[in-house]
Order: sequence, then C-alpha cells, then structure tokens
Amino acid sequence: MAASGFEGFEKRLELHFFGDDPVSHDNMGLRLLDLESLQEVLNAVQCTIVSAVGNHYFDAYVLSESSLFVYPTKVIIKTCGTTQLLKSIRPLLQYAHDLGLTLCECRYTRGSFIFPKSQPFPHTSFKDEVIYIEENLPTNLCYRKATVMPSKLPTHSWHVFTASDQTHPQNMPDVLYTMEICMTELDRVLARKFYLRDPGDGKSGDIAGKEMTELTGIGDTNPGAILCEFAFDPCGYSMNGIDGDRYSTIHVTPEDGYSYASYECVGSIYDDKDDVVKVLKKVVQVFRPGTMTVSITCTSHDIWTRIALALEPLGLKCRSCVMDEFPTAGSIVFQLFTARRK
Repeated sequence: MAASGFEGFEKRLELHFFGDDPVSHDNMGLRLLDLESLQEVLNAVQCTIVSAVGNHYFDAYVLSESSLFVYPTKVIIKTCGTTQLLKSIRPLLQYAHDLGLTLCECRYTRGSFIFPKSQPFPHTSFKDEVIYIEENLPTNLCYRKATVMPSKLPTHSWHVFTASDQTHPQNMPDVLYTMEICMTELDRVLARKFYLRDPGDGKSGDIAGKEMTELTGIGDTNPGAILCEFAFDPCGYSMNGIDGDRYSTIHVTPEDGYSYASYECVGSIYDDKDDVVKVLKKVVQVFRPGTMTVSITCTSHDIWTRIALALEPLGLKCRSCVMDEFPTAGSIVFQLFTARRK
C-alpha cells in the first residue's frame, strides 16, 4: 500500500522462450512449474497466488496484486501496488533454464504511475527499470528498444521496452493482437459495486468475487470464457478469463480520488470486426471512466482504427494517438480518450 493511496496502474512483463525439444513432457514446458516454484518467483515480486484456473492451453492465476499467466513457452505477469515485478526475471530465467528453455523475447509495458514516488527500486523511474531489465537479460537478446509514448495528458504516457533475438517467432501467431486498457476517474456509483457488500460475513474472496462479477455485468464482457475471480477486503476486484488459448483479465481499485480499472485481452485480426466494439462497449458500461487509454500490440494489422469508432458513441473522444514500431513485437498504438465533458 502506497502512503498516498493504492497504485492501480500495473507493471506488465511478458517473456517468450524456446527449447530444443518442444514436445518433451507432453509439451507442458513452463506449466511443469509447481505452485511452490511459482510462489518463490512471486516472493521476489512481493505478492501471492489467491486463486487459479487452467485448461489444455495454459494456466491463469489471480494474484494478491493482479495476474499471472503461464503457457508452455510463455509467461505474462501483471502486478500493481508497490510490487517489484522486474525482480521476477532472474528466478524465471533460472527455472526456464532448468526446463531446457531459452529466453528469446522480452516485453515490458506500463502506464504512468499515480503515485510514482511510492514505487520501490527498480521501479523508481523508467530509466532505472530499463537498466535493471538489460542487466538481467541474456546477451542473445540483442535487438532492444525502450521508449515512452506520450499522450495529450502528461499524466498518461505508455512506457515500453522490448528485446528479442529475432531468430525465433513469437509463440502466438502473428494474427493475434494484445489490447491493454487503463481507466481512471471511474463513475463513483459503479465503483461502489467493487466494495464488499457485507464486510465480515465470512464469505471467501472467490465467492464474493463471483457475486461482484454478476452484480457489475463483467461476466458479459466474454460470456464464453471460464472465469476465475476474487474480491478483496474491504474493496477491490480481480478476474481472469480463459477461452481456448486466449485470456482476458480485469483489475479494479475503486477508491475515490485514485480509482482505476484495467482490462486486457487477446484477439485475432480474423475475428468479427464487431467483437472489439462489443467488448469495448461492455467494458465502458461497467466502469464509465473519465479518462481511458488503449494500447494495441499487433505485428501486421490496423485493428486500432476500430477503437475510436467504437468509443465515440459511448461518450469518449480520442484526444491523441501515437504509433511506434518495435523489434518482433510489431506496431504498438497508444490512444488516449476522455469523456466529452472534459
């Protein structure tokens, strides 16, 4: 907990690996790591696992601060608050090495912290983060780029670092894109739904989380997914959804003055073009943010052009749009939206 308030903005780390024998152990790869090993990694970050769900493709964990996704050759960790996310790199690389896997790509992204002075090292500045990452990456990841993508509001920038050996393709096909949404100034009435209704009633975080999912309409954002949700005491909410080899995740910090919510998902450029519109509409209806940023990472498509068209009828106007190219990751487009009343 930061002294001035809880930091909702997540830090996100994505690591891709390859191995000489990808079919060994039934192609389980990193999924062979047991809970004890995963918790050892998370101890370095300073968070814990509170709930989990999995399918044939990957495992999804709700953390005390956000989420962890483990595929056979890919891992994604998102953590909020004052966690030290980047300290997961060393133990993850060691465990991957023990499994015969080698790192071939690294991606780190985050928004601008609400309480930057409360962040511990190495998250004290983006410069410190980049130096720390580079000191812990193997030398084969020689194609590296770090940048801060600005917006019309100086309080909302997108920080990106990528590194790759450019000899191994991504584990996910190029037709897939990642959409990261960050929302602040949530509607106060809607935000109150993310407080426990009856504190001290003895309900588990899982049961209370399911109630919040139903109460807020979050379940409608991806009705075909298997959901794993958790409600925190006295407030706050996290959800992971798994749908085949794709995931979606939501995290909410509802406190007045620094309210925040995030939504992230993976989609395909071949999906029905209305799918993105439907998801965005439902997410906005759940939170009604005053300010919203959308980051789209995709190697070969202009999926981002649908975003502004989808949000305009919902009362959100695009104030700025920035695009940049990154090795292997492809294009990243960062858009800022604010309510028309601003």
